[in-house]
Amino acid sequence: MDRRVTIMIGEALDKKVRLMQAKMIQKENKSVSYSHVVNLLLKKSLQ
Repeated sequence: MDRRVTIMIGEALDKKVRLMQAKMIQKENKSVSYSHVVNLLLKKSLQ
């Protein structure tokens, strides 16, 4: 089950995540949530 967590993200990092989100939306031609992108990045970096 997913868990709701509140975090603070710096402006520059937020812009990078949103840019990645926009690219994924264009590539997949469907909606991609901000949380989904953050989860993908965390999984990739923690492996």
